[in-house]
Amino acid sequence: MTVSTPAVNNAAQPDVLSSVDALIEGLASVGYIASRRIATALYMAIHLQKPILVEGSAGVGKTELALSTATLLGQPLIRMQCYEGLDESKALYEWKYGKQLLYTQILKDRMGEALSDAKDMDAAMDRLHGIGDLFFSEPFLEPRPLMKALREDDGCVLLIDEIDKSDEAFEAFLLEVLSAYQVSIPELGAIKAKTPPLVFLTSNNIRDLGDALKRRCLHLHIPLPDADLERKIVASRVPGIEQTLTASLVNFVQSLRTLDLRKSPSISETVDWARALILLNADSLSPEVVRDTLNVLLKFEPDIAAVEPQISELLRRPAA
Repeated sequence: MTVSTPAVNNAAQPDVLSSVDALIEGLASVGYIASRRIATALYMAIHLQKPILVEGSAGVGKTELALSTATLLGQPLIRMQCYEGLDESKALYEWKYGKQLLYTQILKDRMGEALSDAKDMDAAMDRLHGIGDLFFSEPFLEPRPLMKALREDDGCVLLIDEIDKSDEAFEAFLLEVLSAYQVSIPELGAIKAKTPPLVFLTSNNIRDLGDALKRRCLHLHIPLPDADLERKIVASRVPGIEQTLTASLVNFVQSLRTLDLRKSPSISETVDWARALILLNADSLSPEVVRDTLNVLLKFEPDIAAVEPQISELLRRPAA
């Protein structure tokens, strides 16, 4: 099997796709600190032209991976947010009914002229069918995210975000797009991508996805980062932060994740907390500072109430 070279915009450096290490460096240059597992999965997805299904808890960087990849490759990002009840008309295309109605009204007076010389009813009906087909052609088509992605001649990054929130029927509808990079429209036939998009599907594991969809994708699970990786992410996302403060806040967050909480803080909360501490001119962590900003890390009041009595103890824990 011959694998074609993926299309890359001239804005992207050509050597970022030469190896996994080069891809790690390239992602770091646009602000995404990737583990080797993440970079390897992305490297394979690009070169094998396979969709990549990215799973993990909320806030670990699934969506950000797609955004950073689009920036790195210099390609447009087309995003489709999934939700319950999402259907073909919102994801693929719909007809411009207002435009069709307007044109029908404008042409109504000319219908009589067009049909006046028809020999019989069958001939008149044939002409009407021809006129009707015109209203279901390209000028009256409103493309939605999936069709827009397939029509990008130079390729793009297609982000299908939170696929687990959609219905199983929509998941089945996606199979043609993910396997053949084409869609079938009854009035127009099959539309196939000139350059296959790089497809990211993200899932928070709200429900189990079907085997048919998983077979068509490479799988990547992004766990919560270890302390070393989290320090690197904070340093990248919050320029100018002191190393000692970074180490302290990461150690505290890592300690929080060992507790039985309804929602442990993810990397996005860690970055937000670091920015909040900088905003408050905090150069170190004290119980008072932590208590005042704990709502940045924890999103549920029972979690905050459970952690507050333990703040001093958590701050004294040795670094991992």
